[in-house]
Amino acid sequence: MVFLFYLLTAIMLISALMVVFSRYPINSVIYLIICFLMVAGHYILLNAQFLAVVHIIVYTGAVMVLFLFVLMLLNLNAKIDTHRSVLIRIAAVVSGGLLFLVLVAALKGSLTAPLSGKFDSSIGLVKNLGMVLYKDFMLPFEMSSVLFLSAMVGALMLSKRQ
Repeated sequence: MVFLFYLLTAIMLISALMVVFSRYPINSVIYLIICFLMVAGHYILLNAQFLAVVHIIVYTGAVMVLFLFVLMLLNLNAKIDTHRSVLIRIAAVVSGGLLFLVLVAALKGSLTAPLSGKFDSSIGLVKNLGMVLYKDFMLPFEMSSVLFLSAMVGALMLSKRQ
């Protein structure tokens, strides 16, 4: 398990760096898909199968299709070379460094906090989530489905031409 964790992490970090350093936007989107799939692999290692599947469906599926559609629509592969001044580059490096310091300071306290509670291996299973969702939260679940259905009908009615 530890080897698999480090393997997924290494692939995720390399693909995340390739998202930033890739020259072409389409390649960046493909590397981002790989990064999202590795995050879903981490969810599976944490025994959260439902979160892994939802992550793949929502982020890797829908969001990446949207990104690819926008990239194809805007045709960003055309060579556009904008020159930025040295002052803007220095400001970007300083602001990125400050953001990194804030993240390190925020995570500093969380790494030393002791873990509380026992580990339950069945906590993230889809079966248990379904039992809670359809047993304890049946009314809110049904109300949200009616809300989503009415939103879809409203979007179709607005997009339909007379």
